[in-house]
Amino acid sequence: MRNDLKQLKQDYLEYLEIERNRADKTIENYGRYLDRFIKFMQGNSISSASDISEDLIRQYRLYLNRLKDAAGQPLKRVTQNYHIIALRNFLKYLVKRNVKSIAPEKVELGKQEEREVTFLDHQELKRLLGAPQGENSAAKRDQAILSTLFSTGMRVSELCALDRDKIDLNRGEISIRGKGGKIRVVFLSDDTRQHIAKYLEARGDVDEALWIREPKKRTSKEADLRLSCRSVQRIVKKYAIHAGIIGKKVSPHTMRHSYATDLLQNGADIRSVQALLGHSSVTTTQIYTHVTDKGLREVHQKFHNKR
Repeated sequence: MRNDLKQLKQDYLEYLEIERNRADKTIENYGRYLDRFIKFMQGNSISSASDISEDLIRQYRLYLNRLKDAAGQPLKRVTQNYHIIALRNFLKYLVKRNVKSIAPEKVELGKQEEREVTFLDHQELKRLLGAPQGENSAAKRDQAILSTLFSTGMRVSELCALDRDKIDLNRGEISIRGKGGKIRVVFLSDDTRQHIAKYLEARGDVDEALWIREPKKRTSKEADLRLSCRSVQRIVKKYAIHAGIIGKKVSPHTMRHSYATDLLQNGADIRSVQALLGHSSVTTTQIYTHVTDKGLREVHQKFHNKR
């Protein structure tokens, strides 16, 4: 059985691609995290999986904690944990392959700081969603994009991957493939359905993508017009500025946070929100509960400073 770390890493990435059907981006990230681990091990004259020890793992974690990024800033705790998650899953794969190494359960995740949730309040959302003005197809597209992000809470990658023949405007629902290849259904509000319909009516092309960049010429036959995730990020940022939203970094993920927060503030149960967001674990969804618990304000007002 081959025991070389570099070869085992390559075998593992191929396993993720073929047997686990993981996304290209996930495989790319895992490869980068494991390359860092292997480089560290090689610096300690370790190239075999069987020579990995608990002490070396401890030293690696210390190394990650002290590592600086290109801007001279330490790695965020969540980024350090991504490295450890990749390592632990790699070790689980070695167990599956009967390769002798350290047991994956001996590698624990570090406690990480709570994620900061940025979301828009009702007035900010109203101004943002109403910011695109005009009758041209670009303005109609941008209005439909903003409305879809808030109506569905989908990730920007999921939004950009949409094809127009997959949209059922009559039923007002979309079946999308999210992280890990999991399929879920999201729903379009009446306003969103109208915005998408108006945008599609204004289109003069036959491109399969739901969202496309404006071709330089109306007669252009460019091969790929699909809007990129980066372009959608720029669109959201542009209209946030137009809407006068200051002091907040507004992105497509801010719209996703706003969607989840809106549901919870209006009484949705957390398990339903978990399903709508496509979270594998309810623990991920719980990041929203500390900003949506209406009861906390009532408790404060009722009991604080009543002497």
